[in-house]
Amino acid sequence: MIYRLLEKQICEWLKDFPAVGLVGPRQCGKSTLAHAVLSKVPHSLYLDLENPADRAKLNEPLIFFDTQRDKLICLDEIQRVPDLFPVLRTWLDRQNKAGQMLLLGSASPELLRQSSESLAGRIGFLELTPFLQDELTRSDQTEIPEKRLLIRGGYPRSYLARNNEASWNWRQEFVRSHIERDLPSMGIGVGAEQIRRFWTMCAHTHGQLWNGAILAQSLGISQPTVRTYRDVLTRTFMLRVLPSWETNLKKRLIRSPKVYVRDVGLLWALLGIENVEESLGHPLHGFAYEGWVLEQILSRLPSGWNHGFYRTSGGAEIDLVLQKGKRIIGIEIKASLTPSLSRGFWQAREDLALTESYCIAPVPTPFPLKDDIWTGSVRWLTDQIFNS
Repeated sequence: MIYRLLEKQICEWLKDFPAVGLVGPRQCGKSTLAHAVLSKVPHSLYLDLENPADRAKLNEPLIFFDTQRDKLICLDEIQRVPDLFPVLRTWLDRQNKAGQMLLLGSASPELLRQSSESLAGRIGFLELTPFLQDELTRSDQTEIPEKRLLIRGGYPRSYLARNNEASWNWRQEFVRSHIERDLPSMGIGVGAEQIRRFWTMCAHTHGQLWNGAILAQSLGISQPTVRTYRDVLTRTFMLRVLPSWETNLKKRLIRSPKVYVRDVGLLWALLGIENVEESLGHPLHGFAYEGWVLEQILSRLPSGWNHGFYRTSGGAEIDLVLQKGKRIIGIEIKASLTPSLSRGFWQAREDLALTESYCIAPVPTPFPLKDDIWTGSVRWLTDQIFNS
């Protein structure tokens, strides 16, 4: 069984906002989810703006929208028609009611500059990711979703492929298509070969501290250009930049962020790893599991939470810190069935005065590790955090 966690939230937000924007990478299931939402609305209209016939209907958009004023209008791949945003503002203000439009886009709100300038106060943005573990149950009696997710990743066509070879071929084609087709279609002018090399280098340094100088030197380009490449892949949902934790403690903190390839299946594709056996023996296996766990947590993190990693020059370190109000949670991630915590973790716990501490590992059942710290799976942890 597969279900999308955001479906209910989209329906609720349509009761409050004139427009709801659903953003996320291509092929993550936005259109399928939108159709599920539209099926619950008595009168709705779906237009795919990559389809010339649908795009032609918007030659006179205000006239067209006037003929559909009683419907929820869904515009898919909205970034393909950036000049439409000012028109949408006029239309939304003229109607002056909630639930008028559902806009789907394959770029972040920051990259869709027209939306933030033209639709401010009129739109609420939600992000859809590839499949999360919480959206999946056992597909049969032998295979656990986590095992398949950790090699194929969460993109629906990769995860649901008939076998690992088909999944691998799909991911290879996705990387090529994103570079050669998707980025140019968004008006992003970057060299295809150069950004592929950069993306691959990010895979080889997955989960490690960002060092723009070394990357620039290796690629033979400037540091500002490297930063631009990072921003492009971040704003198209391919990379995640995890910031260092901000604190007023008098500690010498590591300020550089960490950079992760967001989908673990794409990570292995960029590294040339095709199966579980190869991934288990790879030097980045632990970092790959860490990045996957981060995505499971951060993709579900409600608004109002701060997050980052904590590391000092003295060796105190914790993989993920979450904070909301007086609640400060420290999470250490270990890709081992018998995890142990380093001295740096205990120092970080003391530095930050954590209210809760957890260790996440691929263990079947949670158990106490030491003192009041429990070890459990990422699914168990998300229940502890979000349902408590």
